[in-house]
Amino acid sequence: MNQRDAGDLWQPRTHDRLLWDIVAGYNGCRVLLLAHDLKLFPLLAERPRTLAEICDVLEITWRSAEALLTVCISLGLVQRAEGRYTLTPVSEAYLVPSSPTFFGGRLDMMIANENQPIGFLDPLKQAVRTNASQIYAGAGLFTVHAQDGARARTFTRAMHGVSMGPALVWPDTLDLAGHRIMLDIGGGSGAHAIGATQRWPSLRAIVLDLAPVCEVADEYIAHHGLQQRIRTMVTDLWQDPFPPADVHFYSNIYHDWPPEKCQLLTRKSFESLQPGGRLIIHEMLYNNEKTGPSAVASVAIAMLLSTEGQQFSGRELAAMLVEAGFMDIEVRPTFGYWSIITGRKA
Repeated sequence: MNQRDAGDLWQPRTHDRLLWDIVAGYNGCRVLLLAHDLKLFPLLAERPRTLAEICDVLEITWRSAEALLTVCISLGLVQRAEGRYTLTPVSEAYLVPSSPTFFGGRLDMMIANENQPIGFLDPLKQAVRTNASQIYAGAGLFTVHAQDGARARTFTRAMHGVSMGPALVWPDTLDLAGHRIMLDIGGGSGAHAIGATQRWPSLRAIVLDLAPVCEVADEYIAHHGLQQRIRTMVTDLWQDPFPPADVHFYSNIYHDWPPEKCQLLTRKSFESLQPGGRLIIHEMLYNNEKTGPSAVASVAIAMLLSTEGQQFSGRELAAMLVEAGFMDIEVRPTFGYWSIITGRKA
């Protein structure tokens, strides 16, 4: 490229849409939170509404409603036909409280944190500079949840809706008919144990987690009438031995920890599993080149802010299974950004 004087002007080599998409995307997230807070989605779930009806019920002006709804349409959350607004299939599945895969708890948690320091630039700068969690004033997610049952229960309920969609899909991608007991390790609300046992009638499950988390899991297990097939067990992931089982399942656990701790968990599962037992890791994965997807890269930033962890590629997690001694290792996309990595103990 030729040298130019500071005062020279020239046309840019490319347009600026990418930067606008990134910067404006921040407002897209805020509109989703606001529409959820205003209860727009359950309103439209009742029946299609005109703009005037939406203004009347939400008590907002035409200008405000049109701006809000246009963003929701552009995001794929609302659609308009013949002057009436309705929900898209995504909103029907995830943004209506009556749905079993309601995402609202996660959105409520984001709204509650919006005015906290975790939502601003300075904590991210501090996390990047110190490589340390900034959540709960730097005390750490799991440390606080172990000491504060109320926060642990709130977090678990928020994560339940996020988990239920993928939990109802991944069990279709594996044949678990020959297995009998699944440990849902760090299983939170028990969503994945619920999904797996509903799909495979011969399977029973044990959800291992902190005491207040197990209390919440017991509620969801009872709600689905699965008390005879799923139980909870208060467990320290690092200190306590695992009970006998032929399936070990981890969802969003490996991304909470650095590689050396993930390797420790992989070895612990290998040593604990019965011969023929299976390990299943459920995560949002980077591609093998670790160039994206962008949503997974953004989750990695959330891990930087709140845990010791990071996102992994399927290749990286498969290598951990090989090192621990597992065979027949596979990486399978399952649902949205989710995948499973699975291996068998000979």
